Amino acid sequence: MRILNNLPLGTFDLHLHTSASDGRFTPSEVVKRAKQAGLQTIAITDHDTLAGVDEAVETGKKLGVTVLPGIEITTRWKGKNIDLLGYNFKHGEKLHQALASYRAARLERAKEIIQRFCSLNMSISLDDVKKYSGDGLIARPHIARAIVEKGYVPTVQEVFDHYLADGKPAAVDKKELSLREGIAMIHEAGGIAVLAHPIYIKEISEIEEIIRQGLDGIEVWHRNHSGEDVKNYLDIADKYHLVVTGGSDFHVEEHKIGQFMPA
Repeated sequence: MRILNNLPLGTFDLHLHTSASDGRFTPSEVVKRAKQAGLQTIAITDHDTLAGVDEAVETGKKLGVTVLPGIEITTRWKGKNIDLLGYNFKHGEKLHQALASYRAARLERAKEIIQRFCSLNMSISLDDVKKYSGDGLIARPHIARAIVEKGYVPTVQEVFDHYLADGKPAAVDKKELSLREGIAMIHEAGGIAVLAHPIYIKEISEIEEIIRQGLDGIEVWHRNHSGEDVKNYLDIADKYHLVVTGGSDFHVEEHKIGQFMPA
């Protein structure tokens, strides 16, 4: 078993989101929570952006927590969303440029979602949404929170269930990045590409086929993985000589940083 960077189990969380994408807490707040949880190493893996990394790294230096630059990228493969985690890449211009184009497409998608809500007599503006996204990436949870704040729908979950889920009236497809394109983006920046939360793919045969597209690792431990899942993913890692990672996929208070091992 080769854990990323030979990190000891119980000392890390390699899947954390901040307010730079769809997380509730700022990068500094996430690092502070990691410190309180007794962790030594974390990775900031915001969706399609590195905007939260520098702040987290600086806070980590002050608190004695090593912060690894990371990213989560959504790709498409055979009609399914496949999330990739990227690690150990060069935090440089080439990756920033590739992500800038992708983020621009996401902004246009957010504007279209807002327009769809307006056409449904739920009037919100981009400024309403930016109260929650700040200067970071605008994601669907930010839009949902603006809808709730206006009193149109009681909860964020209901916004997703009734309006933002696939096929619902405010749903807008994301710009598609193929699995191979996502892997290449990470590799071209000198990083390693890891399959995130394989539990959402379910079929072992499909997971193995995805791995064969050029992935370097698999997220073995995740808060939604059972003990049996972990065993299966360790077997896959051994079969394909993969790096293994683990993380809480932290977004909100209910997700506990550092807690992703099966009971």
